[in-house]
Amino acid sequence: MRKREITLAAVEALEKLYPDAVCSLTYTDAFQLLIATRLSAQCTDARVNMVTPALFARFPDAESMAKANLSEVESLIKSCGLYKTKARDLIEIGKKITADFGGRVPDTIEELITLSGVGRKTANLVCGDIYGKPAVVTDTHFIRLANRLGLVNTKDPLKVEKEMRKLLPPEKSSDFCHRTVLFGRDICTARHTYCERCPMSGFCPSCN
Repeated sequence: MRKREITLAAVEALEKLYPDAVCSLTYTDAFQLLIATRLSAQCTDARVNMVTPALFARFPDAESMAKANLSEVESLIKSCGLYKTKARDLIEIGKKITADFGGRVPDTIEELITLSGVGRKTANLVCGDIYGKPAVVTDTHFIRLANRLGLVNTKDPLKVEKEMRKLLPPEKSSDFCHRTVLFGRDICTARHTYCERCPMSGFCPSCN
């Protein structure tokens, strides 16, 4: 099978396995998703979801976050790890969105990555989930799966993103990324591949 055929087969297999492709972070708008994703660096989504209700109750939007007291933000997010750096980033994000984007979270990758602590992975997630744009979120699960399927031969996130944008149907790319997270946790884990219950075993090189 060619890479395009493998990609389409993988998309179909994961659609059947995980019909509901949803982000595991809890949020209600673009600002909350952006902040939650920043907090998720080197932290579980479950932990972030425990922290954000109190954080968003206190600072529900960019303007309020821009005016936040650093020590208060630190105390609210301390259990997420790297809290001092993250707290500074959150306040800077609030300030820049307020000053440069009129309080609205920008809708392009190029603009999003100008925000403090925001990389392409976070920018793609916001563009895909909030603004419905084609997105390729190259987290560790996605990169692992793309390599095991033989679709890429690199762990560089930007290179993986560029290659997979060529292969994935644009309208399905964002949901596919969410499904790879679930798949990477359940079946195609970092330590072991459970090929005996993998829906892609028939065409995955790593299973053959």
